[in-house]
Amino acid sequence: MSDLSKNDIERASFAFSIYDFDGSGKVDATNLGDVLRALNSNPTLATVEKLGGTKKKGEKMLTVEEFLPIYAQCKKDKDQGVYEDFLECLKLYDKNENGLMLGAELTHTLLALGEKLSDDEVAEVVKDCMDPEDDDGMIPYASFLKKVMA
Repeated sequence: MSDLSKNDIERASFAFSIYDFDGSGKVDATNLGDVLRALNSNPTLATVEKLGGTKKKGEKMLTVEEFLPIYAQCKKDKDQGVYEDFLECLKLYDKNENGLMLGAELTHTLLALGEKLSDDEVAEVVKDCMDPEDDDGMIPYASFLKKVMA
């Protein structure tokens, strides 16, 4: 925990308290990824599982004292994507190098690559974050990415 500043500890404790739904001072390990993401980390599902997250609700509870070292480890972990990394990936689909890509190609990418999303999850992300397609089916991917990462 010595890797965390006083401000980091305060922020982490506050975020932890939001996910302490019953006021017991404990958070279900199924919410570990959510708490970490609320602190501007971007761990993969595999990273969350490695750090002690569970898939089954009620299987494991974490105290704030147990969470702080997990948060410190996650902050040190460089295996997280940032906006610029994702932007470079989407540029691969920008055939005309004009900031646009096919909306269908983006949807396919969300369904097929990385930590795969379900059809329902993709539909929700598209509805919430994708600008309307132009007449050629193209969308500006940078604004999509900003909305997703906000």
